[in-house]
Amino acid sequence: MKFMRLLILGTVLFMANGVVAQNTRKPFPLDEATISDVQAAYKSGALTSVTLVQAYLERIRACDQAGPKLNVVIFLNPRALEEAAALDEHFRGTGKFVGPLHGIPVLLKDNVNTKDMPTTGGSLSLAGYTPATDAAITQKLRSAGAIILAKVNLHEFAIWGETISSIQGQTRNPYDLTRTPGGSSGGTGAGVAANFAMAGIGTDTVNSIRSPASANNIVGIRPTLGLVSRAGIIPYSFTQDAAGPLARTVTDAAKMLNVLVGYDPDDPATAWSVGNTEEDYTKFLKARGLQGKRIGVLRSFFGGAPINGEVNGIANQAVEDLKKSGATVVELDTPDLDSGKITSNISVHLYELKPALNAYLAAGNPPVKSLEEIISSGKFHPNIEDSIKKAQGLEMDDSYRLRLQKRSELQQRVMKIMADERLDAIVFPHQQRLVVPIGEKQVERNGVLGSVTGFPSLVVPGGFSSPTPTATLGVPVGIEFLGRPWSEKRLIEIAYGYEQATKHRRPPTTVPPVLAARQPAK
Repeated sequence: MKFMRLLILGTVLFMANGVVAQNTRKPFPLDEATISDVQAAYKSGALTSVTLVQAYLERIRACDQAGPKLNVVIFLNPRALEEAAALDEHFRGTGKFVGPLHGIPVLLKDNVNTKDMPTTGGSLSLAGYTPATDAAITQKLRSAGAIILAKVNLHEFAIWGETISSIQGQTRNPYDLTRTPGGSSGGTGAGVAANFAMAGIGTDTVNSIRSPASANNIVGIRPTLGLVSRAGIIPYSFTQDAAGPLARTVTDAAKMLNVLVGYDPDDPATAWSVGNTEEDYTKFLKARGLQGKRIGVLRSFFGGAPINGEVNGIANQAVEDLKKSGATVVELDTPDLDSGKITSNISVHLYELKPALNAYLAAGNPPVKSLEEIISSGKFHPNIEDSIKKAQGLEMDDSYRLRLQKRSELQQRVMKIMADERLDAIVFPHQQRLVVPIGEKQVERNGVLGSVTGFPSLVVPGGFSSPTPTATLGVPVGIEFLGRPWSEKRLIEIAYGYEQATKHRRPPTTVPPVLAARQPAK
């Protein structure tokens, strides 16, 4: 692997065997560190970007292809240390950060364009392809001072939810190495959960930010369609694609969202965001954020079989915790809302895959120019064969237009429910059963309501299933909050209140702790 050949320079303190660096002050605890923690250490002189990046590189070296072998990283940024050094030099010279994410290492899903690293969509059909320009969100992250530490695995072309690809293989869930990390942004989810970086970027067409958030005990935000530009991201569906942050805390997810939002003429959908964005979403991080909120419980998104029992127990406890924290909970009677039927009868993702992907491929200089050429090449994982062949045969015909009509009706239905019940949000478990073992297909996920309507939704850790020999903490389960368009600020307020009241976040036990050496005392 490329990253195994990267020379790791400088002092790194790796605590798997209790090693302690010499001639340093107390080492910085890398695990579970937040953006605020790191930037405070930068300001105090106790930590540098170079030292932090070195420590993350050591964590990846020890845990991605060795140790638990999570298999997250497709391509490690060979200039990460150089970029970190430049940020350190800027701070030493000016005493100022270059932006709000100064020196923050992040993971980028490998369907997001980078002009200096390959962008493959996880597919051998695009192996080695480096786009001419960065995606809009890549530019925003870099301008804010973030370091793109690595491009990470995804379910090939973001088509499904197990995070397996022909270019990288199967990513494993750090909480249970026998299970998938959800997907399609499972590389980002597993990497952030395992402390490979501070935060990351996912994309979401049906479930794909919120599924790995749920499966990996982290926070994921799927923003309102149009809040964040999709320009320069390998597309799946013009109607349903979104990009958003994954982080270990609601606070860090909000800080990531701050730099991603805004109008981009290269993505016309973002024109709708003008006047609907917030300059600082962290203003809504209120410990009593649930006080006075009305939240509807979408019982039709709970499973009714024995296999759903553990998730139902966690979700029911979440409902009780909402009440204890001051929310008014409203039980919704919505038998017409069924996530499986929405996926099969309304979602347009497969209808739009061919024209969306063909447009992306035609605009660059990749080794294949169309979905048809990808199929002909045979350079894809068998897991996506049925989907891409079906997509190749679909057209934007009457059945497609009927789905768009049903989508409009679903949007109206959800808005009416929220108006009739005076709701601030709707809550349900993201997945009706635990994330599946490796080798099985994801089933009974509920993210489709947010993706088909285009409404914002946010997943926050809700707890764990019972421990097992392969999952010593249990398998994570995420709680999803869905709101009206442009209500991210309210969802963040609700999610932060719930997070602070419950504190379900735990690091996985399959990866050993790691510390970054502090700077030598002067």
